[in-house]
Parts: sequence; structure tokens; C-alpha cells
Amino acid sequence: MNPYIQYMYSYPHKTAYRSLTGVYLDDYVSILAGKGHGLYLHIPFCQSKCGYCNLFSVTGLGQEAVDQYLDAVERQSKQYSEILVSVGTEFSELVIGGGTPLFLTEKQLERMFYRLDCSFQFCETRSVVVETAPNQTTREKLHLLKQLGVSRISMGIQSFSDRELLALGRQHHAQKAREALELIKNYEFPCVNVDLIYGIPGQTEASLLESLKEALRFEPEEIFLYPLYVKHGARMEREGVVLEPEAAFAQYQAASCFLRGSGYRQDSMRRFVRQETMRMFSECGLGTSIGLGCGGRSYLGNLHFCSPYVITRSDCLARLGDYENTTDFMEITHGMILSEEEIKRRYVIRHLLIRPGLDRNRYQEVFDANVLEEFSVLRVWVEQGYAILEENGYITLTEKGLGFSDYLGPQLISPAVNQAMHEWEDIHG
Repeated sequence: MNPYIQYMYSYPHKTAYRSLTGVYLDDYVSILAGKGHGLYLHIPFCQSKCGYCNLFSVTGLGQEAVDQYLDAVERQSKQYSEILVSVGTEFSELVIGGGTPLFLTEKQLERMFYRLDCSFQFCETRSVVVETAPNQTTREKLHLLKQLGVSRISMGIQSFSDRELLALGRQHHAQKAREALELIKNYEFPCVNVDLIYGIPGQTEASLLESLKEALRFEPEEIFLYPLYVKHGARMEREGVVLEPEAAFAQYQAASCFLRGSGYRQDSMRRFVRQETMRMFSECGLGTSIGLGCGGRSYLGNLHFCSPYVITRSDCLARLGDYENTTDFMEITHGMILSEEEIKRRYVIRHLLIRPGLDRNRYQEVFDANVLEEFSVLRVWVEQGYAILEENGYITLTEKGLGFSDYLGPQLISPAVNQAMHEWEDIHG
């Protein structure tokens, strides 16, 4: 059995989105009233495209292109701010992802943060998350991020083996990652996360554990451990790279055991958190978030939207041009209006795959329904040892279940979403 069917980081997937007509942000702005919302800004620029990457990003562009993009982000922010102020929207979280956000110069980073602060209202205790990569992590940029109040730095290391980095198509060397982490450590950000990948061609359990040991030298608060996927449109797919799921799963088991034995709590298949860090529970699946930029996704109740999902460089450049030429950001032209069934599925997926799990009592309260009756597959998982019914009302994945999250999660995709995703693959395959 292949444990790696699909990573369920969000539901429904962007490939299930379709064209929308007659949908305007003004009609949904009341959902963003008051406090507790998220703001995401997508920076689509990268030095190079990793061999496994099928995310929205473009390479080979200079700083003039970045300035042009930031011009469009400012226009979008201005239009959004004009209606958000009417309902007193206050954001508690700002996430800047990509792409590689630190591809921007210090001047561009300052401009970006200044415009966000001018356009939107944030709570005093907001969290600010910024993604980076080793080659773009400099002392000057980290100093600026510290001054700007960044609370979490997330860096894609992937491996401390140069041979494995080459297999992935990464452009940094292991030594550069060490230097970048040392710099980050010096600035004492409240939370530092590093991403590592397993299942890399030529990788062994021993080499993976060596990378983890190196990562622990820098005492990161969190480690995300990702299985390698070679998805449609990625360079490794074109190169005919064949993965070995059984070997990858053995690596996962060894890595999970090692991290748990090294003082890290496992909160999901991918996320390992230092034991002394308090688990902050937040209800998933019903939260509200606005996305800025080309590729940024928004979640407003039953409305999910973003620019159309594309992978190739030519398609990404075309979408980037469409975004920069947009004059009316109030009209929502691509996304999905979720039915009640899809909202329930999203809620279950978003809770069950993360510990402490899915609270049956809360589900009953929110949806006036019994989750075990609506999703009978959950009882099957209990019988198979993937989950347990806790006395406190939670359905929690077992250690075995956590390891099979990418096998279990896809079983909760609705037939309609599955069909839409397959149609996208057929068109773009």
C-alpha cells in the first residue's frame, strides 16, 4: 500500500476551483468584521525552480519586475482596505510566503511592510510569519525582519547532504544552510522552523537522521518533515524520477522516532514541536483569511478563491501579467462556493489530521449532526487501528494513523471535488 496519495494541506484543492461570475468581495465583507482574521501575501519570485516544485512561482526576473508586482499589491491592498475599514477588520496574523519572500531587497521589504501597515489594521499581539531560503537569508534582511516584529521564520533546508540537494534541484549547498541558520539563531526570533524532505532518490535512513541531527544543533522550535512528492508539472516528473514509497515510509518511521526521542512532540504527520512549547489549539476549517498577490488564496465562509492554478513558467508569467493588469480587485472570478457537505469535509480534514484531533461534541454543536454517522469511514479507521475514540470526545489519530495521513485524508474528498480535480489533470496533463 502506498502511504503517499495526496498531501491534504487544504481542502478543496485549487484544481477543483472554477470560473465564477457575479461574485464580489463586497457581498462577503461582513464575514471579516471584527478581530481574529488572517492576512496572507504571496511573493511569487524565486532564484530557481526546485525539481519537485509545482507551486506558483517564477524565476529569472529582476528587481524591476518585483517593483511592478508590489505596485499591483498596493492597488489591491488599497481597494480591500476601503471596504474592510467599514466592518472594523483586525488581523491577528500576517503570513508572507512564496516563492521566496526574501528574494526582495531590503528596500522592497521595507516598502512591502510599510504599505501593509498603512492599509490594514492589526492587533497588537499579531504574529508575523516569513518564509525564506538559505541563499536569500542575509544579516541585513534578518536585522530588518527583527525590527519589523517578525515572530516566526520558516526556512526550507530539505537536507544537509549536498548530493541530496542536487537530486532535488536545490540551488543552495548544505554549508550555506548552516550559515543561514546560524545567522537566524543570533537574532533570537520567537519561533524558527526548518523544513526537511525524506524519500529523496539515493537518500537512506542514516543520511536522513544525519540531517535531522544537524538541524537539532540549531535548536529550532519546530521541524516540518515532508515526504517527497513528484507532482504534475514539476521538473522531476519530466525527468522521469521514480519514488520508492516503502523506503520513504521506513525513513519517516525512523525520523519520527528520533525526533520524539529528542524532545519534540509530534502534532501531525509533518509537524514536530519542541516539548516545552505549549500546544495552542485553534479551530480549523472555519477561519477567515484574505490573500493578497497572485497566487494568494482567500477563505471567506463558503467562498474560497484565488487566481487559477498554474505550474509552468509560461503560464505563471501569464497569470502574473493578468494580476498586474487588474483594475478591479473586488470582482471574484475564480474559486469555489462550498456546499454544506464540503464545509463539513473541510472541517473534519483540518481537525482530524492534527492533534489533538476532531472533537465530536464540537462537531455536533457546529453542524447539529453526529460526525460518526455522517462519516462512517471514521469507524472503519478506528477498527483498523488508525484512530481511537477518546473518552473526552475526541477522535484522535494513533501513531500508525499519523504516519498514514496522506493515505487517510484523501478518502474524505467528496466525489464532486475528486471529479473536478481529475478533470483539471486531464486538461493539463
